[in-house]
Amino acid sequence: MAEAGQGTASPRLLTTPAEVRAALAGRGRVGLVPTMGYLHEGHATLIAQARAECDVVVVSVFVNPMQFGPTEDLAKYPCDLERDLGVAGAAGADFVFHPAAGAMYPAGFSTRVEISGVSEPLDGAARPGHFTGVATVVLKLLNIVQPTRAYFGEKDWQQLAVVRRLVSDLDLNTEIVGVPTVRASADTPHAGLALSSRNTYLSPEQQRRATVLSRALRAVQAAYAGGERDTGRLRQAGLDVLGSEPELALDYLAVVGPDLRDVPRLTDDPLNRVLVAGRLFGVRLIDNMPLGVAPTVAAASAAAPSPSAPTPA
Repeated sequence: MAEAGQGTASPRLLTTPAEVRAALAGRGRVGLVPTMGYLHEGHATLIAQARAECDVVVVSVFVNPMQFGPTEDLAKYPCDLERDLGVAGAAGADFVFHPAAGAMYPAGFSTRVEISGVSEPLDGAARPGHFTGVATVVLKLLNIVQPTRAYFGEKDWQQLAVVRRLVSDLDLNTEIVGVPTVRASADTPHAGLALSSRNTYLSPEQQRRATVLSRALRAVQAAYAGGERDTGRLRQAGLDVLGSEPELALDYLAVVGPDLRDVPRLTDDPLNRVLVAGRLFGVRLIDNMPLGVAPTVAAASAAAPSPSAPTPA
């Protein structure tokens, strides 16, 4: 097992599936961290865990066009490959796989991976076709890299559930590892905000106001910890907090069990969750927290990369 954080040099850049397969031949336990780039401390946490548990670590950096809708932010999604190489290397990555869209979806590509059930509510309803794009690209990445373990952040809870269903249903030989959400540290004005590449679209003051999402989730947690199990009343505890932010256009605030479906009343289950999504100052943000167990939350360190953000048009 490799020592956590041992990688400091720039990782080797790979751009085609053939290069990945050649580079990984005979390399032992492989850890994969799939990303869309513009890496931050949350990604670095995933990479560091992979470094601690695997012999070789691959970070994929690919802004997957298949998972973006026609009115979403594909064209302006932040990209900085040189910075990503630095963050990935410092966290312990050996390789960065950065393919062009044509390498992943060559001419004539016509296959889509559809997952029913867990992909249908919440973001599946708010972003039609999104999880088809996610499942398709993740299956391709798992087939290309053939990792022993693949690491996904719990911030994208529904995505994690979709990927786990994909791996289970198709008998893929990869363990999917969920890593707790990394949040802005307590010494910042936006303490508690879940780290996301899209946060860079927001000014410091807008990021502070975006903490309304995590505060709403904690209000639901508090009601649940106090014994409330009626999902309507739990949800209202969160809505009361969200109502304090007039700029928020809410997609959903959902209190769900393990299958991500709304039910009138929760049973005691460690996979109970509260999830929120909405647009704030034109930027779509998501977050979630567990209800059935005390949350495990990682805070971004003061030394975490803090890129200068492009302002969206």
